Amino acid sequence: MAKYKLEYIWLDGYTPVANLRGKSQIKEYASFPTLEDLPLWGFDGSSTQQAPGRSSDCVLKPVAVYPDSARNNGVLVMCEVLNADGTPHVSNARATIIDDEGAWFGFEQEYFFWQDGRPLGFPEDGYPAPQGPYYTGVGYKNVGSVAREIVEEHLELCLAAGINHEGINAEVAKGQWEFQIFGKGSKKCADDVWMARYLLLRLCEKYGIDINWHCKPLGMDLDWNGSGMHANFSTTYLRESGGKEYFEKLMGAFEKYVGEHIAVYGPDNHMRLTGLHETQAIDKFSYGVADRGASIRVPHSFVNNGYKGYLEDRRPNSQGDPYQIASRILKTIASVPTA
Repeated sequence: MAKYKLEYIWLDGYTPVANLRGKSQIKEYASFPTLEDLPLWGFDGSSTQQAPGRSSDCVLKPVAVYPDSARNNGVLVMCEVLNADGTPHVSNARATIIDDEGAWFGFEQEYFFWQDGRPLGFPEDGYPAPQGPYYTGVGYKNVGSVAREIVEEHLELCLAAGINHEGINAEVAKGQWEFQIFGKGSKKCADDVWMARYLLLRLCEKYGIDINWHCKPLGMDLDWNGSGMHANFSTTYLRESGGKEYFEKLMGAFEKYVGEHIAVYGPDNHMRLTGLHETQAIDKFSYGVADRGASIRVPHSFVNNGYKGYLEDRRPNSQGDPYQIASRILKTIASVPTA
């Protein structure tokens, strides 16, 4: 029997953006524990905006398990939060997702490295050279001396954890980067995004650097790109049947529910969705082939394949909750008949 370090990870009750929380327990197992091996565990919800002090017990329900290569016999345990009676807590957005194994999602998570109150690489007073060379940039003047070290180490941590991490690149603004996560199943990708966020935050502790997830951390008035979390999505029907008529009905549904989508696509999105910097205005809906300024970008491959494949919703922002985003996308898709 070996002693395993189980890190239970969950989302707290803060709004409009939940924080990741984590605590460890040590348990003995004959081999790496499966999800079924992991017990429920309680925590003090009064300290996480999830319960009053007079009745503070909340429950952590393991829903996904990952190896943690940063610790000997380490285990990362993604959890849902339950009330004491076993029902989903109001903050538990994962429990609201339509359970669809045929739903595939790919999230493109942008973020800023942040140090001393400004993006990593920004001078103490003023600004660096304008945007242009930073996107997919190489060299110290473009990406500095530490950012790439962090993103490469983060990539290795994710891959070792079994997260389907599909790529990294420096982004348009200095100090801004992106990673991409893909998953099959309506909850899998969102689990992996949250775990990848956790691993990045924990990794940056030793570098004395924070992650700024805000969609427009430099404000609206400056000519610096914001951060998004573009959501690529498909369903079994969209991949295998599709068709132009179905696609147009689907876009009609997305337009009908534009308010419901914006409501869960991350706070302060009005600062980012301005119609500039490869975005559509927040009060408009559009779609277009290869159009990065549209609400939904339609890949050439989708059209060339008979309107079958995947689509990209470019409106979710970097602070968005992938559970809520996936849930809203699937609800809208479910409103469109397939026959």
